[in-house]
Amino acid sequence: MTAQQSSTAPVGSGEDQFPAGAQVFVRDEVWLVRNSVRTEHDGAKVDVVGVSDFVRDQEAVFFTGLDTIELIDPCRTKLVRDESSNFRRSRLFLEAVLRKTALPQSERRLALADSFLLDSLPYQRRPAELALSGRNLRPRLLIADVVGLGKTLEIGLTLAELIRRGRGERILVVTPQHVLEQFQHELWTRFAIPLVRLDSVGIERIQREIPAGRNPFTYFKRVIVSIDTLKNTDQYKHHLERINWDAVVIDESHNLINRGSLRNQLAQILAPRTDALILASATPHNGDAKSFAELISLLDPAAIRDPEHYRAEDIEHLFIRRTKISPEVREQMKGQWADRGPSQSVRCAATPAEEKIFEELAAVWLPGENGTSVSGVPLFPYTLLKSFLSSHAALKATVAARIKTLEKKDDPTATRAELAALRTLQELVAPLTETDSAKFAALVEQLRAIGIGPKSDARVVVFSERVQTLEWLRTVLPAALGFRGRAAEESTRVMHGGLSDEQQMQCVEDFGLADAPVRVLLTGDVASEGVNLHRQCHQLIHYDVPWSLIRIEQRNGRIDRYGQAYQPQFRALILTSEVEGAKDDTVVAERLLDREDQAHRALGTAEAVTGLYRAEAEEKSLIQDLLRGRTVDESLDTRRAEAQADAAMDDFLADFFGSVGDAEPGAEDDDPEAAQTNGAVASASTSAGAGNAAVPRLFTSTAEFLDEALREVFPDATTSLDLHRDTESGLLSFRPPTDLVHRLKALPLDYVREQRLRERLLVTFNRRLADHSLKRARESSTSSWPDISLLTDLHPVVEWLTDKVLVRLGRQEALIITADVPEPTYLVQGVYSNALGRPTVVKWMGVTRGGTVEDDMVGLLRRSGVGPTMANPMRHSEPATALESGIPDALAAAELFLDRHRDAWDEPLRKPIDDYKARLGDWEQPTLAGERTKKSLASLADSLLTTGRPLLRVLAVLVSDPEAPARPPSAS
Repeated sequence: MTAQQSSTAPVGSGEDQFPAGAQVFVRDEVWLVRNSVRTEHDGAKVDVVGVSDFVRDQEAVFFTGLDTIELIDPCRTKLVRDESSNFRRSRLFLEAVLRKTALPQSERRLALADSFLLDSLPYQRRPAELALSGRNLRPRLLIADVVGLGKTLEIGLTLAELIRRGRGERILVVTPQHVLEQFQHELWTRFAIPLVRLDSVGIERIQREIPAGRNPFTYFKRVIVSIDTLKNTDQYKHHLERINWDAVVIDESHNLINRGSLRNQLAQILAPRTDALILASATPHNGDAKSFAELISLLDPAAIRDPEHYRAEDIEHLFIRRTKISPEVREQMKGQWADRGPSQSVRCAATPAEEKIFEELAAVWLPGENGTSVSGVPLFPYTLLKSFLSSHAALKATVAARIKTLEKKDDPTATRAELAALRTLQELVAPLTETDSAKFAALVEQLRAIGIGPKSDARVVVFSERVQTLEWLRTVLPAALGFRGRAAEESTRVMHGGLSDEQQMQCVEDFGLADAPVRVLLTGDVASEGVNLHRQCHQLIHYDVPWSLIRIEQRNGRIDRYGQAYQPQFRALILTSEVEGAKDDTVVAERLLDREDQAHRALGTAEAVTGLYRAEAEEKSLIQDLLRGRTVDESLDTRRAEAQADAAMDDFLADFFGSVGDAEPGAEDDDPEAAQTNGAVASASTSAGAGNAAVPRLFTSTAEFLDEALREVFPDATTSLDLHRDTESGLLSFRPPTDLVHRLKALPLDYVREQRLRERLLVTFNRRLADHSLKRARESSTSSWPDISLLTDLHPVVEWLTDKVLVRLGRQEALIITADVPEPTYLVQGVYSNALGRPTVVKWMGVTRGGTVEDDMVGLLRRSGVGPTMANPMRHSEPATALESGIPDALAAAELFLDRHRDAWDEPLRKPIDDYKARLGDWEQPTLAGERTKKSLASLADSLLTTGRPLLRVLAVLVSDPEAPARPPSAS
């Protein structure tokens, strides 16, 4: 068998793969390979774009099980002269192949971290480094950094690195519905990763456009969808079960823990159908070792042998967690994240009307130690109390709902006393208005002190647990602050769980736009998870205080987060009473505020204070302790002591969660040999810095490559593209041609429409200009999407031009370059793959006619004088036919060289796989399903090893100039 790789070999043989950048012949047309992966039933799935005239720039997908896909036989490569100035065509082609070739899985270091629109913070790179470290069989991890550290940015970096490795073609991101647009916005504006938003409206639109029965998740390659939409597994299960992903991201993943829930069922469907799995949560556990083990099992089913007894070292390769006071975070954040201010209690003395309600609650519903409550439901009196401490509007709703419930009961005698007491409360609360609310008066006073008003740009977020309170405040607050007419309506927005996903996203977007008229965001705890409210705001008021340290911390984290330019300020309205025995806000709320503040400053998070790890569990436990006569401090201390008394939990939570992420990871994984297995020698020809991947480059930057590519592909770009360059700012403005417009369908629809991208694109490599455009967008009153996007290696414009360069070379052609070489030297790409079709070793070689092989192609080109200043003499020493006759021998020498070194290059890959298989062998499974999982994981481990022969490809040949003076011997 020659170096030609059979396209009809069995799937999994390692000989059915088609590397990105290669050309294939399918259905009588020539296509350029973008990506190739193995499928379970249809052979290799090959994503291509048309090259030959009839299909030029058309996208298609072929399967080796359904079509005959002919990979061009490298021995039949046709050599053609490069007649372009400075050999620009050759240099662009070689650079394009380098860019399109996926980094091998042996390359553990990051390749793109310095090229995006974000601050260079090493701690935010750590999750990507861990995912690629090889310590786990696949790129799977839980990012559990506490609120505000930038988990979305960490996810973006990880996805970008997977894309560069050819492992991010199909991406599914699952988030809560209110952060869909925020997440989509961050990944595009920061990383140029487009995600199509499939909210409820988006899915309906797509289902109208695609044929009946078509899987909506195959319509776009990279999508973001809310977990609330997807959890309806009855509707989407059959679609999800028929599709595999390269990477799945699930945000707020603590919601997946409860077995049997719709969210858990969704996770169980997705986890085995993706290569990479990234879970994210600031509160990743509920205090139960077994439940957390179930979450970890989504990442690696074999990581934990005993779900009730395991230690940190069992799963530290799957999990990373830091707080704001973690040493590396604290050091790197200096000057970039203002320290939070104290939580200020604003005491509000109850009005006479409110004191009457306090009296009624103390006497009838919440009597002292020797009294009996009128309610037969122990927890309900505290429901009444919390409603009242929120607002009279909330108390009205709670009382009315309880009366309606009791009136439906079959035995009215048993509820007569409670009904009478409820009606008394109803009479007391009915006449109350804002003039009877001490908290409302204090809120207006505090807002005025902050500067909220018609003539101010100041903003504030006001939290309340009760929807009735939020809706009531919306009706009375604007006028009290001096807003009139339309300004009154626009100044205040309400956000709560009863709104649709579109309405929730619109609230968040409007509040983040500097020129938008909204000044007060009234929100429930739907905004306490994942929502960024810090862009234009550093003031937060708790209108009522949740009875949970975790919930308080989550609320505060909306404005106390990475990127906050001002000191976050927190206030809480504390309703006080003179009634003896009254349980006002000083009893619970004020103490919780103080304890949360203490924990945050000392530990970086308040989640472990009670040892309960769930807001709902904290509140329920606290109320039960209050019923027992304990104070708030006694309750918190008792719960923590109980958690610490359990040795297993002490290890699981205190040891593990306290230590993971503190030490700099990866040092033990830095293998110099592994770093070299991608075939790129770290030299002046590489873009890699210290600790970065050694990625070979012919051009000094992507900007230089794009500039040269534009000149080559569109020599009349000023006319054909209406291209304008601002040499001072680095702004490129042009009209996208039809084939580029087609690619823009993957961009967010709102962004394409609002910025009119189909008519004109504004792009730049100037990071400062792109960042200014992003900030300017946030100061807009119409859209948060920037008009100028940063060109990264992942940007559709860069990918489009790279493809345009590749398809300019004809079918099975390579270029002849006149260079300073003593004998013809063939430039050959060699790729070893595993059974999944992913590169394990990539080598860029120069092979002389005498059979000498050098595996630093870029260095060879530099030494041979190939560069932007070289002249093209339009001549070479031998005719093309004579050079073509030497191709088979050059390929044979290249394959022999690869085979000789294969074991050494494979060793860094083999060791972690062998270690995993050893652990898997000790994993005993009592059930048939468990044994199937074990066999599946063992098979997966085997499939990651290099298999088969290398795929070889001739890229160009270097020949000497027959009229050039002979080189001195010392230069050879």
